[in-house]
Amino acid sequence: MLTVLRNSWALLFGMMLLMLGNGMQGTLLGIRGGIEGFTTTQMSYVMAAYFAGFLFGSRMTPEMIRRVGHVRVFAALGSMISAVLIMYAAAPDWMAWAAMRVIIGFSFSGVYITAESWLNNASTNETRGQALSLYMIMQMLGIIAAQALLNFGDPSGYILFVIPSVLVSLAFTPILLAATPAPAFETTKRLSFAALYRASPLGCIGMFLLGGVFSAQFGMSSVWGTTAGLNVREISIFVAAIYVGGLVFQYPIGWASDRLGRRQLVLWLAALGGVAMLGATVFDLGFTGLLVVAVVMGGISNPLYSLLVAYTNDFLDASDMAAASAGLIFINGLGAIGGPIVTGWIMERVGPNGYFLVMAVLFLALAGYAAWRMTRRRVGIAGQTASFAPLSPVAGVIAVEAAMEKTADATPDA
Repeated sequence: MLTVLRNSWALLFGMMLLMLGNGMQGTLLGIRGGIEGFTTTQMSYVMAAYFAGFLFGSRMTPEMIRRVGHVRVFAALGSMISAVLIMYAAAPDWMAWAAMRVIIGFSFSGVYITAESWLNNASTNETRGQALSLYMIMQMLGIIAAQALLNFGDPSGYILFVIPSVLVSLAFTPILLAATPAPAFETTKRLSFAALYRASPLGCIGMFLLGGVFSAQFGMSSVWGTTAGLNVREISIFVAAIYVGGLVFQYPIGWASDRLGRRQLVLWLAALGGVAMLGATVFDLGFTGLLVVAVVMGGISNPLYSLLVAYTNDFLDASDMAAASAGLIFINGLGAIGGPIVTGWIMERVGPNGYFLVMAVLFLALAGYAAWRMTRRRVGIAGQTASFAPLSPVAGVIAVEAAMEKTADATPDA
């Protein structure tokens, strides 16, 4: 672990600063949108626009890197992010915000792919698992810490938009000045969606549904908090609790997944998430109860992402794993675009608790599909499948690809 930190500290520190900026802007826009008088539906389109941009970026960035190189792509996209973060406050119009969110989603996707390429290149087969774990931890810590920064300014003013812009600008300094050379970039062959679905129907459907869950958490939590009457401090604590849960429960669930049936674990976790979200929909839990729900929400959805990647890995040949990563990211991205839009539409009709209702339906749909798949195909016993690698849903395609290859290397008989 110390070797990984020594070789990759600049990349990891830069990534944490990037996540500080990204985590701030997502929550801040939800709060500022309420101040500007934007409707829930309008804000849902703003939040969905980020994931549309992210999806396009995941497909287009590899070609950009191949044409002009890592450093130029990294610097150009970073400059675009920094500029857009400042422009939010200068153009308080929901359609302008939606357009800027497409740009910022595209840019963050490209930045993740570039940084992950560097990190993957700086790691050996022996240290890649540790590097991925540290990468995930830095991402989550950055998002958690970003919520605290929201309390150091007035969301109706300008300063809270300046802070993430500065953080993102600073994030590129250690990365671009690091001694780690830019790697040669090679894109992998594509695996058709039909072939990926045939290999793991649960992996594909689960990633689509989980994309909706994650985008609702990442994009609509602050919108929900604003409509529910929470203040800035309460919203920031609620959002932070989601990612604390994701960070804390990732490893215990990963430990269980390598010893128990992976599909059974997906079923029971999704069912637990659905029941918890239904409870939040029906009952008035108070703020403390909402924090418990937030921890459970993040503690289930984030590990489920890693679990579905590992489960899909169990049914792939080693030669297809890298190609499958791009397909899984794309499927997850399609679900993520729809998540905020559906959540906003439901909230407009049933009130703030529609936020929890949508996630309850998505979780229960995943549990139901997992239960049905258990009647369709037998799976290998625990211990004869690929091992679990922790991942954050905000990771890019290179991190997913590296995780899939790493788990296959760790379990040659998978």
